[in-house]
Amino acid sequence: MPNNTLVATASAPPLEVNGLSVSMNGTPLLHDVSFSLAPGERLGFIGGSGSGKTLTALAISGLLPEEAEISGSIRLGNIELVGRPDAEIAPLRGDQIGMVFQEPKTALNPLHRLGRQMTEALALHYSLSKAERRQAALRLAAKVGLRDPERIVRAYPHEVSGGQRQRAAIAAAISARPGLLLADEPTTALDVTVQRGVLELFRELTVADDTSLVFITHDLAVMAEVAERVLVFDHGRVVEDGTVAQILAAPNHPVTRALIRAAGGDS
Repeated sequence: MPNNTLVATASAPPLEVNGLSVSMNGTPLLHDVSFSLAPGERLGFIGGSGSGKTLTALAISGLLPEEAEISGSIRLGNIELVGRPDAEIAPLRGDQIGMVFQEPKTALNPLHRLGRQMTEALALHYSLSKAERRQAALRLAAKVGLRDPERIVRAYPHEVSGGQRQRAAIAAAISARPGLLLADEPTTALDVTVQRGVLELFRELTVADDTSLVFITHDLAVMAEVAERVLVFDHGRVVEDGTVAQILAAPNHPVTRALIRAAGGDS
């Protein structure tokens, strides 16, 4: 059984954010961000560097720096996260909130085998024998499309390709079957062919496990591959919110139109 006592109820929306604002050393960085995320929904955050999309994800996961001042509400199911101490939020990470970062080289520990890292959340939240943990690693490796799982789970991060490392990082993030998956620029360091496979993997995982996904990118073409709905960020604010089809067909904000031009679409 999980060792944490906080459990988000399945009947509530996985995520409800209202009036979220963040300041750092007195400087406002995030302004009144509000949105909800339904079970199994794939939501994209898009915007330029410093627009607030990653900061929003860090606030949701409770990973803001200590000097950050946060106000508003972030509810994960029935759990209010704003104002809750990290000692209570930390057990939710891995168990109910999974995270995939841009560069698996830094997200993965170079000293530990991939199989161990894939099952770290399981070992933290559940009592597993060594044999059970190994079998779980093999299942996860297969689930994320890693060929030759026996070899992969024994390998160290430097012994596999960038695409394989990212798939291993995704396996680690979904190992405890969290209801919410946060993916921050997870395909930026990958070549186009590998990127396409990873994006397809995200789509498959949300359908198979009814996992809600927040996918962060600066690339609208990538966003269109994986998200159903998009929030456009600029200077710490959400300036546009709509389905991918709506955003592409009739962008309302100049930032959105610039993103479409950058992706090679019409303005």
